[in-house]
Amino acid sequence: MNDVLQYEVTGQAGAPIVVLSAGLGGAGAYWQPQMAALTASYRVITYDQRGTGRNPGAVAEGVVIADMADDVAAIMGDAAAGPCHFVGHALGGLIGLELALRHPALVRSLVLVNAWATLDPHTARCFDVRAEILRASGPAAYIKAQPIFLHPAAWLSQHAERLAEEEARAIHHFQGVDNLRRRIAAVRGFDFRDHLAAINTPTLVMANRDDMLVPYTRSVSLAAALPNAELALFETGGHAGNFSDPAPFDAALMPFLRRQ
Repeated sequence: MNDVLQYEVTGQAGAPIVVLSAGLGGAGAYWQPQMAALTASYRVITYDQRGTGRNPGAVAEGVVIADMADDVAAIMGDAAAGPCHFVGHALGGLIGLELALRHPALVRSLVLVNAWATLDPHTARCFDVRAEILRASGPAAYIKAQPIFLHPAAWLSQHAERLAEEEARAIHHFQGVDNLRRRIAAVRGFDFRDHLAAINTPTLVMANRDDMLVPYTRSVSLAAALPNAELALFETGGHAGNFSDPAPFDAALMPFLRRQ
C-alpha cells in the first residue's frame, strides 16, 4: 500500500492541521457538519478510505487497521503536513490509535468518537446481522438498514426525506461486497488493549449513551486505560452523534483542540 490516496485540504493555510477519518462507510464527507467550525481556524485534511468513494479499487485480503494508519501517514507526508490533531469516528478512531502507536511524531492530539480498544460482543452481533442482510438481500437492503444502527429513532423520523436522498447516493457509491467484508474483518481483528499504556498523546474520548451499535461503556474503558485522556459523554445522538446532533459535539471538540 505505497500509493497515496486522494485527499482534500481546506481551511487556513499555515494553521494547525486536523485530519478527519470516518467510520466503516469511509467517506470524508461524513464530517460535513464539522467543516465550517474547523476550517475557520485549522487546515483540514479529509479523505475517503481505501476502497471507498474517490479511492476505489479492491481492498487487499487480510488488510488490518495498521495498514489504514499507514495510508494516513502517507497522506500527511504527501501534503507536507506536520503533527496533526487526528479526529476519528469508530473505525476512524481505531486508525487514530494505530497512527499514534506507529507514527507518534505525526499526532499532536487524538479525538476518538465512539471507538474502542477491542470489539464489544454486542457490536459483533450487529455486524453479523448487517452481514446477513448484505448476503441475503444485497447492497440496497444493507444500505437501507444502516441508518437504524447510526441514528436515534426520533432523528430518523424527522429526517426521512434526507435519508432517502442519502440512501440513493450510498447505493450509487457502494464500496462493494468484498471491500466491505475485508474492512469489517479488519475491525473484528483489532485488539489494542496491550498498547493503550504506550499512547501518551493528549486524547479526547467521545461517546453517546444511546449509541446502539457500540456501547458507550467501551469509550469509558478506553478513556480510563489511556494515560492522557479525558472523556466526554452525551446523552443522545446515537452512533453518528457528530452528524445527527453536531452542536454539543462541536462544543466539546473545539475547546479541546484549542488547548493542545
